[in-house]
Amino acid sequence: MKAAILHDFAQPLTLEDVPTPTPGAGQVLVKVVASGVCHSDLHIALGDWTKLKPVAKLPLILGHEIAGTIAAVGEGVADFAIGDRVGVPWLHQTCGVCEYCQSGQETMCGKQKITGLMVDGGYAEYAIAQASHTAKIPDELSFTEAAPLLCAGVTVYRAIKVSGIRAGERLVIFGIGGLGHLAVQIGKKLGLEVGAVDIAEDKLQLATECGADWTVNAATTTAYKEIKARNGAHVAIVTSGSKAAYETALRSLRRMGTLVIVGMTPEPIPLDIQAMLAGEFKIMASTVGTRKDLQEVLQLAAESGIRCHYTTATLPEINGILDEMKGGKLVGRVVLTM
Repeated sequence: MKAAILHDFAQPLTLEDVPTPTPGAGQVLVKVVASGVCHSDLHIALGDWTKLKPVAKLPLILGHEIAGTIAAVGEGVADFAIGDRVGVPWLHQTCGVCEYCQSGQETMCGKQKITGLMVDGGYAEYAIAQASHTAKIPDELSFTEAAPLLCAGVTVYRAIKVSGIRAGERLVIFGIGGLGHLAVQIGKKLGLEVGAVDIAEDKLQLATECGADWTVNAATTTAYKEIKARNGAHVAIVTSGSKAAYETALRSLRRMGTLVIVGMTPEPIPLDIQAMLAGEFKIMASTVGTRKDLQEVLQLAAESGIRCHYTTATLPEINGILDEMKGGKLVGRVVLTM
């Protein structure tokens, strides 16, 4: 099969012919139709996430937004048949017995394995997945529509869900990229007032097209003052890796508001403890979603028309795509088609 291989960090991926894997017990072989390109893939390829770099296998096939069909099933797999439409997410496997798995918080499992990091992912014509962590894709979603939901979609869905925000309250999204524009749509479908903040007009236009009630250009105005003039954010979710976005988001909260950390930044963020106490602000973090979250967001998208803004590309174009992503030039998402 054709695959794009990462042999060393911060080096271009190479397109190679490699053996097609065979599914073991409890596994399925997925014929990849579409594979989303996530910003996490760029960080993994660069090796600049210090928490993840030590666990990355090399050589490695990146990609954790995999949509395709079942090509073969391993021993003991009863829930899938050849031809089934499926998605393979970030979580390749969890232990199922630890306190986090048992309490529905499997994203915190200490024995988890991650697709496209610790095991090979979807920048290839075929991929191996654990049947237990493979999702069925609703018929209403095409493969290219479903792929970005397997990470970008479920990540922001869970962030909104765990924030505790209620219908009618004000959600402000900082960073309208691959995650942020999906967060806008999900927030609107959940009955929220949604504001969008970015420094690029084309991304703010995308937010408007996705249903944002209002937008703020943080490059041309004092964003937190505009948001405070709207009575502040009940919940602010930062999907970008910008230190400035986090600082602005904190200043944008209404009293007893919540900041949800999603975007990864290598820089420490200063906290004004007096302001935190005076406003009784809450700060929480949310990573990717659980299997339950994934099924919920796929169904929500199928029923409500939530769709990712994406362009398609082919596997040989992957290095150019990663370069564009590094330069912040992408609007929406890129999905590789095989």
